[in-house]
Amino acid sequence: MSKAVISATGLWTPTDSISNDELVASYNQWAEAWNQDNQSAIETGEVEAKPLSSSAFIEKASGIKSRFVISKAPILDPEVMAPRIAERPDTELSLLAEIAVAAAKDAMATAGRDAKDVDTVLVACSNLQRAYPAISIEVQDALGIEGFGFDMNVACSSATFGIATAQGMIESGQAKSVLVCSPEICSGHLNFRDRDSHFIFGDVATAVLVEAEEMAPDGAYNICGSVLKTKFSNNIRNNFGFLNRAAPDGIGADDKLFVQEGRKVFREVVPLVAEMINEQLQDLKIDPKSLKRMWLHQANLSMNNFITKKVMGEGASDDMAPVILDEYANTSSAGSIIAFHKTKSDFVKGDKGLICSFGAGYSAGTIVIEKR
Repeated sequence: MSKAVISATGLWTPTDSISNDELVASYNQWAEAWNQDNQSAIETGEVEAKPLSSSAFIEKASGIKSRFVISKAPILDPEVMAPRIAERPDTELSLLAEIAVAAAKDAMATAGRDAKDVDTVLVACSNLQRAYPAISIEVQDALGIEGFGFDMNVACSSATFGIATAQGMIESGQAKSVLVCSPEICSGHLNFRDRDSHFIFGDVATAVLVEAEEMAPDGAYNICGSVLKTKFSNNIRNNFGFLNRAAPDGIGADDKLFVQEGRKVFREVVPLVAEMINEQLQDLKIDPKSLKRMWLHQANLSMNNFITKKVMGEGASDDMAPVILDEYANTSSAGSIIAFHKTKSDFVKGDKGLICSFGAGYSAGTIVIEKR
């Protein structure tokens, strides 16, 4: 039986970025206009005034300072405040496939692979552009890969679930080389007129090449173990889908975008994830303090600090759980992979680390790796 390794990672980042100051200026302009238009109803108590935002509020609440997006100008336009992405004819590559291909090519080039070396494509992300045909099969075709592909969605845990799925396929002999792509256009499901969440998400695409150990290139990482967990919760939800779209008059539209009960999520998810990590390390007989690094889901700085302390103790350094959400914001399943991609270069043979993601579902996935 072959063991699975991570041979390489890839990253695609949009050209445009939005700072907190830019985002706040747009939101506050809209909120002030809304409050003025609804002044009478606000004074009689029929509706509540829209609260204003600030860069200081955003950074304190999340640790986010900016985010990359694929459609900047419409997001900052107070008359629109949403991405506007032109539809493409069916004969052209879809946008989600395009950015997945870009990240995949980066990973393949790093590992020295071409299409004939890969036999499976798995697109694992929160926001699939369509129900069918599968984005993964479109990516497979664009890259010229034989074999098969399929899509999967486990919200912010999609990438780690994808890696674990690839691991199982390799260790069962079903595949030799699996591309796990996570193209995340998170700005599309975000309500930019909600002061408590308008700052959370950004856009990006990552790729992880998971392969059988006998074909591992120099610098690969053994997958020592993976653990997946789900537990149903409504505290993070998005009701949009091809079966239940927003009504033409806009009634009910808000629940078709990202909504969450943030405090409940913190109280319920953080202990679950910390316990899950500690139990996995115990099962693998790995002392938490022997980990060189943890690449945690990039959703909220306070959550990551809490988890790090629960696993590593109070003395854990900032380098132990690197942060990229200050620059990228929450990129859903791609976040922990970006952190891994950007901060793994100092690993030497025998160094161990842990990739962890968690989010809506609830879902959580952990992958323990060791530099070969």
